[in-house]
Amino acid sequence: MLLSCHTEGLVEAGTDEAGRGCLAGPVYAAAVILPPDYTNSRLNDSKQLTERQRYALREEIIRDAVAWAVGVCSPQEIDRLNILRASITAMHRALDALSVRPRHIIVDGNRFYDYHEPSDGLIVPHHTIVKGDGKYLAIAAASILAKTFRDDEMLRLAAEYPQYGWAQNKGYPAKAHRDAIARYGTTEHHRLSFRLLPDAEQLELEL
Repeated sequence: MLLSCHTEGLVEAGTDEAGRGCLAGPVYAAAVILPPDYTNSRLNDSKQLTERQRYALREEIIRDAVAWAVGVCSPQEIDRLNILRASITAMHRALDALSVRPRHIIVDGNRFYDYHEPSDGLIVPHHTIVKGDGKYLAIAAASILAKTFRDDEMLRLAAEYPQYGWAQNKGYPAKAHRDAIARYGTTEHHRLSFRLLPDAEQLELEL
């Protein structure tokens, strides 16, 4: 059973990202504030759920949340910032967009940069929690929103670039995706700072 909160008595937002390990597409993050003492036995780390379960739960999260928002960092920003900074930037953007201001933040993973409240610049306390999407409801909810909204975007891009199989691989380094990069080259949606192909093929691609 996932926990409803980390710190009692504070408006707490959970945040998580999706798409960090992809070769193409943006990185998405979500931030979610759930009601106090919220329960939902079906909520879990998005990676442990089927696609159908994730999309059904997305509707429940949107319906039940006190506030929720999504933030995005483009492939160009990922190349400029690096994927860690871009992931955290997307989380900050999601937090910025919340209609209710959190007083505490719980973050999936072990890295985060201080988040400053937009209105007064004060730092909002946070805790990083390894595998937090399997421990706290708000982080699990954020993982589901980030994953499903990113999948929606990759399906949209797949219609423009069907040769890369993004409808199936969502931009991750599947063999079919790498084979398509070797055959067709890259697009504006590929992360050029990533190792897109094995070394010998990568060298030829860069040339």
